[in-house]
Amino acid sequence: MESSAAAAGSAAGTTTTSTAGRTAWARNLGAPVRTYLSTETGGAVVLIAAVVAALVWANSPWLDSYESVWTTKLSIVLGSHGLATDLRGWVNQGLMTLFFLVVGLEAKRELDLGELRERTRLGIPVMAALGGMALAVGIYLGFNAGGAGSGGWGTAMSTDTALALGTLALVAPNGSTRLRVFLLTLVVIDDLGALLVIAVAYTHHVSLVALIVALALFGVLFALRWVSGAWRGPVAAVVGVGIWLAMFKSGIDPVIAGLAIGLITSAYPAERESLERATELTRSFREQPTPELAAEAQRSLASAISPNERLQYLLHPWTSFVIVPLFALANAGIHIDGTLLRHAIRSPVTLGIVAAYVVGKPVGIIVASWVGTRRALGGARLAVTWPGLIGTGASAGIGFTASLLIAHLAFHGALLDQAKLGVIAAAILSPAVAWLIFRAIERVPEQIRVRQLAGTAEELIDLADDVNPEHDHIRGHADAPITLVEYGDFECPYCGRAEPIVRELLAENDDDLRYVFRHLPLSDVHPRAQIAAEASEAAGAQGRFWEMHDLLLEHQGELGPRDLHRYAEELGLDMERFSEDVRRRRFASRIAADVASADTSGVTGTPTFFINGRRHRGVYDIATLTAAVQAARKAAAAHEARVALEAR
Repeated sequence: MESSAAAAGSAAGTTTTSTAGRTAWARNLGAPVRTYLSTETGGAVVLIAAVVAALVWANSPWLDSYESVWTTKLSIVLGSHGLATDLRGWVNQGLMTLFFLVVGLEAKRELDLGELRERTRLGIPVMAALGGMALAVGIYLGFNAGGAGSGGWGTAMSTDTALALGTLALVAPNGSTRLRVFLLTLVVIDDLGALLVIAVAYTHHVSLVALIVALALFGVLFALRWVSGAWRGPVAAVVGVGIWLAMFKSGIDPVIAGLAIGLITSAYPAERESLERATELTRSFREQPTPELAAEAQRSLASAISPNERLQYLLHPWTSFVIVPLFALANAGIHIDGTLLRHAIRSPVTLGIVAAYVVGKPVGIIVASWVGTRRALGGARLAVTWPGLIGTGASAGIGFTASLLIAHLAFHGALLDQAKLGVIAAAILSPAVAWLIFRAIERVPEQIRVRQLAGTAEELIDLADDVNPEHDHIRGHADAPITLVEYGDFECPYCGRAEPIVRELLAENDDDLRYVFRHLPLSDVHPRAQIAAEASEAAGAQGRFWEMHDLLLEHQGELGPRDLHRYAEELGLDMERFSEDVRRRRFASRIAADVASADTSGVTGTPTFFINGRRHRGVYDIATLTAAVQAARKAAAAHEARVALEAR
């Protein structure tokens, strides 16, 4: 896929509605939800390995070294000022700030560009998160009311992002992106709730001066959103570090700063002008490779992408594969012996945490979601099926990161070990329960599953302009239930590679699929794409669009005027009419209409595919596109069932 910044290697895009003068920026660098989730899945594997390593270390002959390493003091002193804490503290309060920053960034991206840009879809996941936290805490307090462990109720409330999303990705069926987006929203609210609990319930001394400084710096950072210039990024980084330092000195856990900063770092689609400017500067550097032009081109490319996406690309691999596993290594180590197990089996702390996560979390999520869908309360339709919600609720019953953070604040000694054991036990039991639920769902008859889908909210449509048989070029049956729309460029090599895949897809799906080609010539990258598009329309005026389409993609390196006339002759076109149409550019407005529809649909790169109005993200090999078509077929069946239900 190529974009107008393709000269520098940019590619692909993200789904969004567009605003005036803006389109979705194009890249293949790990942002939309699917890539985020795949990183979380891989990170969950590394996290589990780190937990195992911590347990092995803490139960090895060198068990004393475990605590001695992580309680080693590390100080940073500048003049009369300094920061001092142990290595575990630097991990928990320092590095984990970046983890919560990434969580906030992804939540903000979903709010600005993704599935949650329609705000009515936000209410039920928020209620589900609050319900899950409330019932989990209630169950924990039921076990510990009036006891020594009652103060550790915050340990039993928050879902671990990496493990929950990783579990759902492993146990849920393919194509369950809605479930994962629902869970992502839920865990962000969980994390926010956990951090607020840390700030309010587990902070014993607050320096008002440092807190006021932190709030003032946060205001400065918020104001920088409306400032442009190459200096904005470095200044924002310095202000962000200042916020962390002020929070650290205030006595409130500074990890809160990470989530707050992430939630104000907006994601936005790139402007077409900025992409074209990046291309111009890259070409200038190609013609005159000077350090000044190289720096200017780099700044232009970076500024075309929102700070949210740049930070995610930079930080997410580090948080998933290094920081969170390091946190697990520093906090999950427990020396397990007969005494601990005997006490844990009867411990209200251990039992309360396990019951809170394995039972309280999923039940609270389901009940709160049910309340949120009641029409009497103005509720909306659930975006996921009820069986899927039950499995997702079970996946949410994994507490680790925030749970261990709070456990270290609330407990000491034997109670801390019992709390850790409860957290680990819940992290083992909840995925097993989720796996059993999803295996049971797979055995449900297809008709019942379709009826369940029919009860969910309609999918958001990303394609701005519906297919119009009087305007669009359609290959396949005009009344097919599945529509594949491609925005393409005849000079784009990726479009050339996609063409045989589309042919194969059409052959495999026969009467169920129709294919629509729309023009998006990237003239700043491909100088002959525009004239090739106009030539295809001139051939289309004589009823030979698809034949010309195929020839142009077969000979992408030969798109000059003479080549186009040669193809027209091969097709037996009226050459006088064809030449006149191309010379007078009679179909330029037709191409411009397709480009305008691409802009309003948030498209900047080619090829970009839409299946039944939904943007297809990721690769476009035959297996992936076939799976996407099958998912669209199920969604279409659910829509028909929904219409039938509403008609009753």
